[in-house]
Amino acid sequence: MKRVLLASLLAIAAATPALAQDFPPPPPVGEPKPFKLPATETFSLPNGMQVTLVPYGIAPKVVVSLRVRAGNVTEGDATWLADLTAAMMKEGAAGRSAGELATTAASMGGDLNVGAGQQATQITMNVLSEFAPAAVQLIGHVAIRPDLPASELARVKANLGRQLSVALSQPGTLADVALARTIYGPNHPYGRVVPSAAQLSGYTIDQIKAFHAGQFGAKRAHLYIAGKFDAAAVKVSIAKAFGGWASGPDPLKLDAPHQAGPRVILIDRPDAPQTTLRLSFDAANAGTDADIPQRVTNSLLGGAFSSRITTNIRETKGYTYSPGSGVAFNPGDALWTFDADVTTNVTGAALTEVFKEIRRMQTEPAPEEESKGIRTYMAGLFAIQNSTSPSLVNTLATRDTLGLPGDWTDRYVPAVLAVDPAAMMASAKASYPLDKLVLVAVGDLKTVEPQLKALPELAKVPFQRVSVP
Repeated sequence: MKRVLLASLLAIAAATPALAQDFPPPPPVGEPKPFKLPATETFSLPNGMQVTLVPYGIAPKVVVSLRVRAGNVTEGDATWLADLTAAMMKEGAAGRSAGELATTAASMGGDLNVGAGQQATQITMNVLSEFAPAAVQLIGHVAIRPDLPASELARVKANLGRQLSVALSQPGTLADVALARTIYGPNHPYGRVVPSAAQLSGYTIDQIKAFHAGQFGAKRAHLYIAGKFDAAAVKVSIAKAFGGWASGPDPLKLDAPHQAGPRVILIDRPDAPQTTLRLSFDAANAGTDADIPQRVTNSLLGGAFSSRITTNIRETKGYTYSPGSGVAFNPGDALWTFDADVTTNVTGAALTEVFKEIRRMQTEPAPEEESKGIRTYMAGLFAIQNSTSPSLVNTLATRDTLGLPGDWTDRYVPAVLAVDPAAMMASAKASYPLDKLVLVAVGDLKTVEPQLKALPELAKVPFQRVSVP
């Protein structure tokens, strides 16, 4: 039996090369196709609320998502009050308990999600198509008539407190907090990332009610509905659910001046095996002429998994597992950041390679094949990222929050494909001025700081040790 099995395995092994040689060559990669946004309808209610309807896809599902411009930027110095309010809104609305809200959402084939971000609070349901009008009603109740039950406040604060405690135990959070404070200042909404535990535990139900009453309103709201739905029935439901909502305040307009670099900010974690890095530069605002070239340049430099920095310090050098870079956009504000967790004893060496890749982008046009490859990747990724109703809603909501034109989604892919190597090199020169860098390093400073001070790029840069929070 063993001889028969061995003979069979040898026969298969001998045949494998011949079979592999018989495979036809893979088909050539086709030219990327532009992304075309489906026909949409956007209109306003008399109270100022915006509505966008997007018939999309063939599955009998629909996403209903309300975005209210009442996020962390509107909470003043009461950091995470928006998060606490969003969590409390899910605890009951229009006389129905949290359990009853969840059961109602489940009966529609979906669930109810409420969460606060920097710019907005979102209330979202992804349900079967036939329940789209009912989902609109439920979201309206949660947005306009939340019960905000005082009996649940202690539990909700405890949950957020645990999240805060876990976050502050992570070096990435410490680095993010330090970077935000450095760029925007500790008293700017963008510079206040986390509260203290005492601050969070001290919030009262009256503060939550006041935040909801003062920051939520129709003029700050945009309802997105995408998928398969009966448009006429949905419009009737929208008018019924939101037509009587008070207009409330206009969306907040916020200036966000950056504190000038160069600066190196250090946070000590004695004997840490890794150094957490954040390297940051000012970026071009979304929608400007420099926006798309900087996105393409970033993807080749550090934003894609096949990027130059990733190939260098992950694949070739083995200094880190998951480096990356990207531009964070807010209305009227943009910041490019590279982040990585590198082995402690090669912190300086890793940054040397990052600086080398930045300079290479600034002084050498990318080869046409490499340049075309990253553009094709970005074009295809955009189509994939917008292939579902929830993801498309997120794209449209981001577009609208940033004040981009309605046809921005249609123009994105052609604009990406038009960025040639010369434009990428010009963007790199403008985007990454090493003499204006802001660097945050969280790690074992007795080992890390000497490495950083030995780098030529940091020789004349002021160093500062800080603690977080």
